[in-house]
Amino acid sequence: MIRRSAMLLSIAFVLILSACSGGNGKQASSTSNNGTAASGIKPEDELVISATNYSFDQEEYHLKKGVPVEITFKNESGNHGILVPELELQLTAKDSSRVIVPEEAGTFEMTCAIMCGSGHSSMSAKIIVE
Repeated sequence: MIRRSAMLLSIAFVLILSACSGGNGKQASSTSNNGTAASGIKPEDELVISATNYSFDQEEYHLKKGVPVEITFKNESGNHGILVPELELQLTAKDSSRVIVPEEAGTFEMTCAIMCGSGHSSMSAKIIVE
C-alpha cells in the first residue's frame, strides 16, 4: 500500500515538473496581428535588459514605435526572465534574444517570468513605446 502511494506520488511529481518546464517553442517565432513579434527582420536598434536578484537594471526602458529592436536579456545573478504580454515578449537565459517591432505606443509592465524567490512579486519595470 505504501509502495503504491509512493509510486503514484512520484509519477504525479514527474508530470508536474515536465508541465512546468515544457514549452511548445512557438514563442520565439510567432507573429501577431499587430506586428509586435517579427522574425527575420533586421533590427535598427538594440536594448539590453539585465536582471539581478529581484530587480532589473533600469526602472524604465524606452523604445520607438515602428522601429525594429533586438531585445537581449542578461541574467546577472539568480534565475530570472522577462515577460511583457502586450508585446508578446518572453525571454529567459535559454531564449535570451528576440527582434520585435512595437506597433502600439504606451507603457507596458515588464515582470520576471520565472518564480525567483521572495522578491519575485516586486520584480518589475516599465517598457515605454513612444
